[in-house]
Amino acid sequence: MSLLFAALLLPTLFWDQGPKTADVLHQAGIRAIAVPPSIESAWKSVSGFSVQGVDPAGMTKLPKPGVRFRVHQASATGAPWVDSNAWRILRQPSASFLYEAPGESAAIAAAEAFTYAAKADIHTDAAGLKPLATILTFLAGIEGPNMPPLTNVDFLDDGSSESGEFMNLLIRRNLLFRIVKSPTTSSAVTVKLGSPRYPRSEAANPSLLAEKVRAEVTDEKRLLRIYGSEIVVARLEGDNTSARVYLINYAGTQLAVDGIRVRVLGKYTHFKVSNLGVPDGSVSDPISTAEATEFTLKHLKTFAVIDLAR
Repeated sequence: MSLLFAALLLPTLFWDQGPKTADVLHQAGIRAIAVPPSIESAWKSVSGFSVQGVDPAGMTKLPKPGVRFRVHQASATGAPWVDSNAWRILRQPSASFLYEAPGESAAIAAAEAFTYAAKADIHTDAAGLKPLATILTFLAGIEGPNMPPLTNVDFLDDGSSESGEFMNLLIRRNLLFRIVKSPTTSSAVTVKLGSPRYPRSEAANPSLLAEKVRAEVTDEKRLLRIYGSEIVVARLEGDNTSARVYLINYAGTQLAVDGIRVRVLGKYTHFKVSNLGVPDGSVSDPISTAEATEFTLKHLKTFAVIDLAR
C-alpha cells in the first residue's frame, strides 16, 4: 500500500466549530478537517488546512470505542467488556461513519477505523485533538502491501440485532470471520443464526454461540490467536508470502498491556513492528515452525501493526 493510498484510508477529524478555533487545531497538530456544509466556505478561507464539507445526517453514527470494567469485580482487569464497532463496520463496508469519541477515545476510534478500512470521521473535543493528531501521524507512516483479510469463518448475516451481537462476540474473542451472502467452499466453517448448529433460541446467549464457533474452528486451525489479554482485538491480513497483524488495545486510554503473545498460523521469519508510542520496533521470543509462528509484544499502549514475511 503506497503512502498516498494509505492517506485516503485515514480517518479525519470532524470539527463543527468555526475558524476562530484554527489556532487550537494548529497547536494540536491537526491540518485536515471535515466540517458541516454551513461553515465549509468560512474554513476554506483559512490557510494551512485541508477542508472537506460533510453532512452528518447522511452518516452512520458510531459510539466511542473502549472498555468497561465490571464494577462488582475487585480487580479492574477482572472482567472487561470491550465496546468495539468492528462488527458494524464489517456489516456496512461502504458506509460513511461518524464517531462520537471524546478525549483519548478518539485515538482508539482512529485505530479501529484504520484497521477495518472504514471511511470515517471522528468528532471529538479539545481533549481529544492531540491524541487524534498523534495517531493520525503514526498511521500515515505505515507502509506495506494491500492484502485481503484472512478469516476462518463465513458468517451469513441476516441483518438482525441478534446476528449483530453474535458478530460482536466473535470480534471480541478474536474469532476471525467475513460476512457472506451465501455459503462458499473457501471456508471450512459457515455460521448462520437460525441453523440447527446455531439455533435462534440460543441467541440470548451469544457467548455460548461464540464458543460453538471456536469449537468448530478448533484452536489448532485458528489463523490468529491472542494470549494474555481480554482487551485486545486483532485483525489479520495476508497473501502467499506476507501477513499483517493489527492489534487494538481497547483499554488504551486507561492501561497498557504488557507481554501480549500472538500466534499466527504459518511459518514467518521476518518481523516489522509499528507500535504507537513505543520506539523499540521489535518482537520478543519469536518461534517459527512449519505449523505456526509465535511472538511476544512487550508493550502495547493503544495500537500496533506487525508485518510478517516468510
